[in-house]
Amino acid sequence: MLTFRYAERKDCGLILAFIRALAEYEKIPDQVVATEKLLEHWIFDLRKAEVIFSCIDGKEVGYALFFHNFSTLLGRAGINLQDLFILPEYRGKGCGRAMMKMLAQIAAERGCGRLEWWCLNRNKPGIDFYLSLGAEPMSDRTTYRIAGDTLMELAKGP
Repeated sequence: MLTFRYAERKDCGLILAFIRALAEYEKIPDQVVATEKLLEHWIFDLRKAEVIFSCIDGKEVGYALFFHNFSTLLGRAGINLQDLFILPEYRGKGCGRAMMKMLAQIAAERGCGRLEWWCLNRNKPGIDFYLSLGAEPMSDRTTYRIAGDTLMELAKGP
């Protein structure tokens, strides 16, 4: 039986294990610098993100990490899905679809206007899955990022 539960502070190791599994799937394991301590601080102390696990018979088989964003056009918050990952042996069994439904329900209960996420262009199975849900790719936008040393340089100013 598929159930869901919100992560608790004691789950930081499990969250990190799912993050590492997702990074392996995306072929970017070297980019994971998160630690259990960092996750605990940002997710549970500062409450900057939330995590839900999908469970089958009490075993965590997937996770979603999300946080709120804000749309000035809608005048309300939305949910930004940062990570969605289901263990390979549980894919194709409805876990991902059920997780997206759960996230949509959370967004609706909170009065959010959107549920948004990014997907790597090379992740064809993910793209096909999202399209099957009725998701629409945003072709009129490009994601830009400043991180690491560039972020620190910009923060220092001219």
